[in-house]
Amino acid sequence: MSAPRRPLPPLPRWADMLVLPLVNIALAFVVVGIIVEIIGVDPFRALELLVVGAVGSSQSIGYTLYYATNFAFTGLAVAVAFHAGLFNIGGEGQAYIGGLGCGLAVLALDGLLPIWLMIPVAILAAALFGAAWAAVPAWLQAWRGSHIVITTIMFNFVASALMVYLMVNVLIAPGSMTPQSRPFGPSAELPTLMGPALNLSIVLALACCAGVWFFLWHTSWGYALRTMGHNPAAAVYAGTNIRRMTLLAMCLSGALAGFVGINELLGVQHRLLLDFQAGYGFAGIAVALMGRNHPLGVALAALLFGALQQGGAELAFDEPGITRDMVVVIQGLVILFSGALEHLPRPWLQALLARRT
Repeated sequence: MSAPRRPLPPLPRWADMLVLPLVNIALAFVVVGIIVEIIGVDPFRALELLVVGAVGSSQSIGYTLYYATNFAFTGLAVAVAFHAGLFNIGGEGQAYIGGLGCGLAVLALDGLLPIWLMIPVAILAAALFGAAWAAVPAWLQAWRGSHIVITTIMFNFVASALMVYLMVNVLIAPGSMTPQSRPFGPSAELPTLMGPALNLSIVLALACCAGVWFFLWHTSWGYALRTMGHNPAAAVYAGTNIRRMTLLAMCLSGALAGFVGINELLGVQHRLLLDFQAGYGFAGIAVALMGRNHPLGVALAALLFGALQQGGAELAFDEPGITRDMVVVIQGLVILFSGALEHLPRPWLQALLARRT
């Protein structure tokens, strides 16, 4: 009778945080290469176009960082809620309503306030509206027992319907045939940094990464929030008010998602319009998962998704055999291997590291 196999040692933290996500991304690109080969396109040529489209020029880098800024906001939003044991699926709606708050503040005050005052007011309005939209599902779970996943999903549709009504019937510019507001005044335009899209909101994204890191790991509230996420019973025993901490975590999450409106409306669109959030709320879930819900990991994952967004657009433009739908497939495979199949290569890495040590 053979002796039982000894269990493999767990992965070191550095391997779990860095090597495993890189292996997952590599596996996703291998599958993408096979699919691209099947449809008759040289996969190495497609990869070259993808990389050049993402970082091949200063304008491409600017667009990559512009997309990454939005992914960073929504990824941080998901990460903060996840540390509290909450799965916030409502980043899309919170970003939408946060942008509404930003737009309302600008439309009301852009003719009265200078830029150095208008921008902070718009940022505060985006955070407050996003937090308020997330507070309702948080209250429903904490005081009424409703599941946060269900309520946040439902609130995405409510936010979409509300924005359609407001833009068509209330906020539409006089004489306009499209549902968009009047242009913002010069005091509400963020200065650009590199190309037409990248703007100062990337500084806000970096500040949010640093702020989330400090809050979660260097404050008593952050410690209580993470304790609640790991073991609610222990948090209650330690004196943590679970209801208040649920409300706090979701409000912070909604405020972070609401900052998407700063990048989109003040930095690029310069008016309030429909569907400016463009799916960033849902992609933020994958960004947070790939980044292991750590601000540094979220920032790196946001860069990857920004590169895929920009490089994929250039790839679809330069290669007739690859459409925008194929670019979505590429992003979906990265999400699949980083989420549902995240632990697929873990035993291989454990065996390899065990053999080397």
